[in-house]
Amino acid sequence: MKKLLLLLFLNIEFTVTLLVCLLLVSCASPLHYTNSPLLTYDKDTEYSVEENTEGFALTVSYARYQLIPESTALAIACKSAFTSIAWEVAETKNRKIKHVNEQRIKISWSRNGLTGITSCRAYGLAEWIK
Repeated sequence: MKKLLLLLFLNIEFTVTLLVCLLLVSCASPLHYTNSPLLTYDKDTEYSVEENTEGFALTVSYARYQLIPESTALAIACKSAFTSIAWEVAETKNRKIKHVNEQRIKISWSRNGLTGITSCRAYGLAEWIK
């Protein structure tokens, strides 16, 4: 009987330890602001454009390896990618857009503890100059 109780206790301890480890290294992903398919921009960046009469909505997904997570550096890189892509999209349409206010860009980020990949997703609106 004592051996059975000891075996049960060890299994519970193992299960709890396994669950804690899985929670610590579980994967997360940033919020999805749109269901549009993403196009590849470069090795770290993907984007999607949804046009409307006033301009377009832009979603940028940016991910890179970081040994030590730096959320501030990632947010700056994500916003920079967003503004660059917004200007390039406008150029391909032979139109000009208003200045993109970085404070109006919505950002969500996450980190995968196993791979060290930190991901960011930015969403905002770019308006045409009339």
